[in-house]
Amino acid sequence: MIHQYKNNGYNIVLDVCSGSVHVVDDLTYEVIALYEENTKEEIIEKLSIYDTNEIEEILDEIEELKQDGQLFTEDIYEDCIKEFKNRQTVVKALCLHIAHDCNLACKYCFAEEGEYKGDRALMSLEVGKQALDFLIANSGNRRNLEVDFFGGEPLMNFNVVKEIVAYGRSLEEKHNKKFRFTMTTNGILLNDEITDFLNREMSNVVMSIDGRKEVHDKMRPSPNGKGSYDIILPKFQKLAKEREQKDYYVRGTFTRDNLDFSKDVFHLADLGFKQISVEPVVGQPEERYAIRKEDLPQIFEEYDLLAKEIIKREKEGRGFEFFHFKLDLTGGPCVYKRLSGGGSGSEYLAVTPWGDLYPCHQFVGEEDFLMGDVFTGIKKPDIQTEFKSCSVYTKDKCKDCFARFYCSGGCPANSYKFHGNINDTYDISCELERKRVECAIMIKAALAE
Repeated sequence: MIHQYKNNGYNIVLDVCSGSVHVVDDLTYEVIALYEENTKEEIIEKLSIYDTNEIEEILDEIEELKQDGQLFTEDIYEDCIKEFKNRQTVVKALCLHIAHDCNLACKYCFAEEGEYKGDRALMSLEVGKQALDFLIANSGNRRNLEVDFFGGEPLMNFNVVKEIVAYGRSLEEKHNKKFRFTMTTNGILLNDEITDFLNREMSNVVMSIDGRKEVHDKMRPSPNGKGSYDIILPKFQKLAKEREQKDYYVRGTFTRDNLDFSKDVFHLADLGFKQISVEPVVGQPEERYAIRKEDLPQIFEEYDLLAKEIIKREKEGRGFEFFHFKLDLTGGPCVYKRLSGGGSGSEYLAVTPWGDLYPCHQFVGEEDFLMGDVFTGIKKPDIQTEFKSCSVYTKDKCKDCFARFYCSGGCPANSYKFHGNINDTYDISCELERKRVECAIMIKAALAE
């Protein structure tokens, strides 16, 4: 399977199953488009305005690339993924809901200001320690383990965060494990002490800021309605600088209210941030701020504009990373991860403040997906099996999609929210992912010149 498209003056051909990318001239682009469905004679006839010898040379080159596994390669991974799924399941990462409470009232928050369809609560040290014990006990021979402090707002329970990290460090040598701690924060409670701790102990920090002041303050106010931009910005700038502009992301959300979100990305870049993610909101159609199908053309234009500016700034020596345009064309993650995603529900689980286990943070509160708890273990292994079996080959919409090896089949939680099962896809997200992959490949082509 191949995917052909034109972007920013480049003719790009992606060989889907090998991941090979070819930037070609106009004639080669046309020949490739005709190659599978036409004989040599038919191609020459249909392209009769071109020189026959040149067409024949291109056909020979295409055949060589085909033999080398770089064009028109077959999908050989379906049987491989089935074998992979039969391996013993080990848990390698936990999302600790350290606080089901928040000091902001973000209008698009899926967690209902941290409550997750339940009561406000803070995780105790006892639950946190048991969660790490559960992770070690269920991680098999895997040495590197990940723990993300999430909320609500994790810093509302900072003392317990510190104690959990200290407990984790005390276990590493004994069990031959290494914890990689991360945190997502809205920044309101950041101070020098907390910043020093994050820089010392957190392998990555996600800082929530939506971009321009007016955009951010509209969607991320405090409970009394006041904006939070002026409070968090200097704190985030300090933290990013002290982390030497790496191992963090400033993460924003764009909605129907700021479809010109490229301006928010550039705003964050102009403030000095080098690691930026601004992502589309996920909301039901009845939500005023939700992205709708009719918004897609404008969003596509924004991604094109953003891609061109990223190229320009990179060549000028003032580049920055945009999360959704990061693409490794030289190898990337293992093929199994590319086929089946990040392992939510099987290798990656979420833990509530009272220790319940769910497939990921977005399923918390959905009682049908309550898998067990960190004290007694997984009580519904069928849920784990269902998530483990989920891949691009179990989703009809993925089978003929050129981007399937980059998005890994999309988010199971979004599939469930919009279709009632985890083996479907959120259609708007698919459209956006395809566009982002095209832009990311084009950027690679432009910067390789």
